[in-house]
Amino acid sequence: MKKLTLLSSILLSGTLVQAQEPEKLSIERIFASPALEGTAPSKLKVSPDGQRVTFIQGKVTDYERYDLWEYNVESGKTQLLFDADNLHSGKEELSDEEKARRERRREYGTGIMEYEWSSDGKALLFPLAGDAWYYPMGSDKAQQILETDSFETDIKISPKNTFISFIREQNLFLKNITTGEETQVTRDGGDAIKNGMAEFVAQEEMNRMTGYWVSPDESKIAFIRVDESPVDIITRTEIYADNVKVVEQRYPRAGTPNVTVKLAIYDIASGKTDWVNLGDNQDIYLARGKWLNNSQQFSFQQQTRDQKQLQLKVVDTSSNKVSVLLTESSPTWINLHDDLYFLKKQDAFVWASEKDGFKHLYLMDNTGKQLAQLTQGDWVVDEVAAIDEKAGVIYFTGRKDTPVERHLYSVSLKGGDISKVSQRTGFHSIAFSKDASIYVDDFSSINTPPQVSLHKASGEQLTWLKENAVDENHPLAAYQEQWVKPEFGTLKTQDGVTLHYRMWTPKQITGKHPAIVYLYGGPIAQVVQNRWGGNRGLLMQHWVDKGYVVFSVDNRGSNYRGKAFEDPIHERMGEIEVQDQVAGVKFLHTLPYVDKEKIGVYGHSYGGYMTLMSMFKAADYFAAGVSGAPVTDWRLYDTHYTERYMGNPTSNPDAYTKSSVFPYAENLKGDLLIYHGMADDNVLFTHSTMLYKHLQDLAVPFEVMDYPGKKHSIRGKQTGIHLYNTITNFFDRNLK
Repeated sequence: MKKLTLLSSILLSGTLVQAQEPEKLSIERIFASPALEGTAPSKLKVSPDGQRVTFIQGKVTDYERYDLWEYNVESGKTQLLFDADNLHSGKEELSDEEKARRERRREYGTGIMEYEWSSDGKALLFPLAGDAWYYPMGSDKAQQILETDSFETDIKISPKNTFISFIREQNLFLKNITTGEETQVTRDGGDAIKNGMAEFVAQEEMNRMTGYWVSPDESKIAFIRVDESPVDIITRTEIYADNVKVVEQRYPRAGTPNVTVKLAIYDIASGKTDWVNLGDNQDIYLARGKWLNNSQQFSFQQQTRDQKQLQLKVVDTSSNKVSVLLTESSPTWINLHDDLYFLKKQDAFVWASEKDGFKHLYLMDNTGKQLAQLTQGDWVVDEVAAIDEKAGVIYFTGRKDTPVERHLYSVSLKGGDISKVSQRTGFHSIAFSKDASIYVDDFSSINTPPQVSLHKASGEQLTWLKENAVDENHPLAAYQEQWVKPEFGTLKTQDGVTLHYRMWTPKQITGKHPAIVYLYGGPIAQVVQNRWGGNRGLLMQHWVDKGYVVFSVDNRGSNYRGKAFEDPIHERMGEIEVQDQVAGVKFLHTLPYVDKEKIGVYGHSYGGYMTLMSMFKAADYFAAGVSGAPVTDWRLYDTHYTERYMGNPTSNPDAYTKSSVFPYAENLKGDLLIYHGMADDNVLFTHSTMLYKHLQDLAVPFEVMDYPGKKHSIRGKQTGIHLYNTITNFFDRNLK
């Protein structure tokens, strides 16, 4: 019998059988369940006693509906702790405040979205559907500790597990866990007054989601009182499919008044509230708050309006005296961070600073005197992961080896040599136990979906919590034959600055191919990472399957390269970023398989702004562009973000005019699609409607796709399918 080959056709029972084509990744499949990235857990926490690792995980049948799970370290077993459907069924009606908080945190889904361990590891607290459940470990079931008509937010368990605290109708409350007795801490909340709450810019721009802090001994609570009355009220419409909602929103646009904030210390035993002296200038930001271990001193970080100075202050609650521990200054701006740790065994604290040009860690005594610089070099620390005071070791994540990966490192609290703990090439997110003896590693790479493992502090792996291997049973397995691994590399700008890029090229390269440049381009962000890309990364694979080259480069102004790399955007947004993106396109021009006449650009938010600026200011380099939810005029965006980089428009109006898209719109040559959520409360829909009118007045053609009822992130499975198809079809029409 002759041997058959794959090139042969076999006539079998009258049917012609040919080699099967590998399955190609469709946009519809990207959004279907089970999730293509598998069921890797998220919000991983090691219990304070180190006996359990808890996490939330989407259901196999609906990856956006989350349950609470645990891994038992001793038994090695993983089990479902709480099925969200068993605790609450039916539609979850979120309050407007909770919707806003989730949008600010970029959290999307239903079910158990957050949870908290008691400090002794004996209980769990988790909110669900506006109420809260309390679960003593070992009990038969969780008890519903909050069950009211109100929607409580920012629910916490006290340090000694005595009470829970929460915000209800803009006031701060406590509830004793044993007796059920409630204590109302504040009473004047409502309308423009918010007690214990983070204001809009604190949530959106400072990454501060709370406005109150309970002392370690449970004797006091520090809280912020926000008065929003100085903030201008803007009237905007939220356009839904079947109705139009007129919203009056207090939105602090650049150059306009902010909220005023006060800081208070509440004594739980006496019920007395003392107000902290913040100084005569009320036009400031309270960026952070944290108790010292003695429970008698509360630290807070106070920023000037222009964000060129930040002071770490401490109030002594016995005397109400405020002292300054340290002051950071910059000719451009100070980046905020969460890396402040007061040590228990010595009168000292760990602090992060960019004063040498890169974010590094310092050991300071409690008077603010520097004792040691713990890390140094032309690379940045991401964040402190844990401090083992007994061993005298600090663990942190950072970019010492490469800016496109995040690894775990350790260094002595006295300084010295740095040891690399994580070894796998890629991106590591770390959660340590309370005693810093073990940690959970949430790892991924651009080609490896999230994998979760448990390790000793030395880095030795103890076990997999979720190996999530792409084997024959994995949802991604069907697409591995067609899977394209991107190339990482560097290129130099005309003035000699090194930029990092990432590029996918089709498996079969014949002739010239169109290219899509995916970008963000703004500060506090990075596109070029060796990290799993989620649904957007899967969209890149879909485009490569269709024959596109997909390219990204991180321009100056973006994160994890040090302040000298960030600072060029100061008072000149939309200038150096476009120049660097053009440098990336010029690199594409050198590749024989790229059609330089068919290069497109796509981005969302700041990336939407960058798409417009690229299409308007570098029109000869881009044949088509998709701009999602773009900023079009920085005068319309919020104070804290915009003034940090652009200064105040009342004193620097020319910089704002030059950084707006409008002066350059008439230069558009290529095809342009703009999309926006019609209920966006972050980058207001006004940004796009003003540009629509401007382009129409110029008689410049463009395309629009707007989404009724959608916020800034344009979420939802069906909406995602529609959006990705809309973007892809646009590029197919204009670049193929």
